[in-house]
Amino acid sequence: MSFMNRRQFLGTATAASAATLLGAKKPSAQPNIVLIYADDVGYGDVGCYGATSVHTPNLDTLAAQGLRFTDAHATSATCTPSRYSLLTGQYAWRKPGTGVLPGDAALIIDTDKLTLPALFKRSGYATGVVGKWHLGLGQGDIDWNGEIKPGPLEIGFDYSFIIPATPDRVPCVFVEDHRVVNADPSDPIHISYKAPFPGELTGKEHPELLKMKPSHGHDMAIVDGVSRIGYMEGGKSALWVDEDIADTLSSKAVRFIEKHKDEPFFLYYPVHDIHVPRMPNPRFVGKTSMGPRGDAIAELDWCVGQVLATLKKNGLEENTIVIFSSDNGPVVDDGYQDEAVARLGSHRPAGIYRGGKYSNFDGGTRVPFIIRWPDHIKPKTTTNALVDQIDLIASFASLTGQKLATNDAPDSMDILPALLGRSHTARQSLVEEAGVLSLVEGDWKLIRPSNKPAYDQYTNTELGNAPQPQLYNRISDPSEKHDVAAEHPEVVKRMLAALNQVEAAGRSRN
Repeated sequence: MSFMNRRQFLGTATAASAATLLGAKKPSAQPNIVLIYADDVGYGDVGCYGATSVHTPNLDTLAAQGLRFTDAHATSATCTPSRYSLLTGQYAWRKPGTGVLPGDAALIIDTDKLTLPALFKRSGYATGVVGKWHLGLGQGDIDWNGEIKPGPLEIGFDYSFIIPATPDRVPCVFVEDHRVVNADPSDPIHISYKAPFPGELTGKEHPELLKMKPSHGHDMAIVDGVSRIGYMEGGKSALWVDEDIADTLSSKAVRFIEKHKDEPFFLYYPVHDIHVPRMPNPRFVGKTSMGPRGDAIAELDWCVGQVLATLKKNGLEENTIVIFSSDNGPVVDDGYQDEAVARLGSHRPAGIYRGGKYSNFDGGTRVPFIIRWPDHIKPKTTTNALVDQIDLIASFASLTGQKLATNDAPDSMDILPALLGRSHTARQSLVEEAGVLSLVEGDWKLIRPSNKPAYDQYTNTELGNAPQPQLYNRISDPSEKHDVAAEHPEVVKRMLAALNQVEAAGRSRN
């Protein structure tokens, strides 16, 4: 098949059914895809989802020009497993070692597995990732001074510019493709998550050196006046400046779009905001009444605006699908003294939903989800279709006329009609992961029993753990205030059996 034929949108029999969904106007080339993935942004943190203490004009515009979901979910209440599921179409809990990773972890995505970027790549797309990675690099015992692989390039991306783990974990450097940016061979980088390096100062011993002090944990290596998780020495010329991270990532995302404007492209843009340490650029400081957490939301919205403006400037707006979502629910105090709790005011980061990041309750996994595709998705629309981020692989396979093999994306469902606003029905059920597994099915949500703590002692998050199964009616009790398991034992029994079956089967896609 020639390159020009590959670029023709859905030129197969599969295309006919997809074209029906797209309406009368059909693009002449495959639509570009930009997936903006926020960090720790809750359902109630965005203006179009009810926030009033912070303004998000770019996200609100995106929603006004497209479709806003009210029942969209990340697969997990923490970041690494959500990102794994998003890119692989497999529930992360199926694979051991996919919990929240240290900064020196090995790559957890098998290089022979079909991934979201690999799906687009085999359909002729240029693929890139710019932002927070946190899925591991290398094969263990990484040499940060040499070639770092396998990584994003080995699982389907043509280009990558990433934060290896999280902003609060070492190493505090950017990795572009296979190498640390601005690395100096005469000042080699060494990383440890076991013990400090001789002569290196830590936040625990020298709090007077910090411009952002920890509230719990985060008291190890000091980088850019902030103490982190883990220990680091060397690499002084490669260290990032926290207040400039958003600008750096935004410029790289813009550059990728401009470089590939004449060919179909997929950009995965997992922004670092609003993860701790919240250190927005000075031009955003004071933009909200909520301190650094609110100001970081304003910075995030600016990053979204940069992408939207670039698409418009280059004439790409009409034929680009833009998706915005978050990796898990919100957390207020997540390890630093940034006044997030004191200055929260009336703002409700999770909206009406109970819990947040780390929680089995809906606040942990129900997240903003907005999609825009001019002329194909009706603007100013809202849907209550039940959707999961894990479904993007199967849905985009359908959009691009591809067939998934049996072992590909085993938990990803084709929900393309719902993503395009053509149907208000998508998934019938989904599994969520926090301290234990939960099953969402129709009107009900079941949380498996757990003997783990009910509250996280550090973040003061209600974790939703209980020694007996919990059952909530999602329609009459969306805030999950009333456990009705005792009133509906037959529902509990049926849903526990269904959850056990999904877990044992190794897949949920037919």
